[in-house]
Amino acid sequence: MNLPHLVVSFAISFSLLLVAMTVHEFAHGFTAYKLGDSTARFSGRLTLNPLAHIDPFWTVVLPLLLFISTSGHFVFGAAKPVPINYRALKNPKRDIIWIGLSGPLANFILAFVIARVLKVFPLPGVSVYLLFNLLLINVVLALFNLIPVPPLDGSRVIMGLLPEGLARQYILLERYGFIILFAFIWLGVFDRLLWPMVGAVIRLMGVG
Repeated sequence: MNLPHLVVSFAISFSLLLVAMTVHEFAHGFTAYKLGDSTARFSGRLTLNPLAHIDPFWTVVLPLLLFISTSGHFVFGAAKPVPINYRALKNPKRDIIWIGLSGPLANFILAFVIARVLKVFPLPGVSVYLLFNLLLINVVLALFNLIPVPPLDGSRVIMGLLPEGLARQYILLERYGFIILFAFIWLGVFDRLLWPMVGAVIRLMGVG
């Protein structure tokens, strides 16, 4: 793949990733707001404007590095986390579970809607390509975030389910979270577990 094609490919992948991440973070902020916490709203994060959710490293630099290192075969990243004040929630122990699940659930819903569009409407090839890749990115983002390693969303669910003392001990893993995740990537854990799950979800949606 030559340089112009790589640039175009990255621009497309990055744009689709940004859409999925924006929906994900908006869902967290909206759920927290409905459960009593207005922090996301007052910090300008309760929005579908992608610019409000961009983190210079995790949203821009990391996807670019992954794209280059895989010769254009893989792009992934993370948005700036929506700020949550758990003390403002009506029922913090319960609500943290719903806030954690809301991001992945929003990605699954968007992926399902895209799957319906692909199955119902006859679309030109370029539209099918873009929509299928947006569906794929949403499914990957949802499943990846359900991994119970802090600070991913799956860990918020575990925190809400654990007794208070164990939850406080568990969240201490957050300082090592990204080291653990990068170790999983390096050891090929995601290749063996995550991608088969992504394929299974896409097949269940009837577009695999």
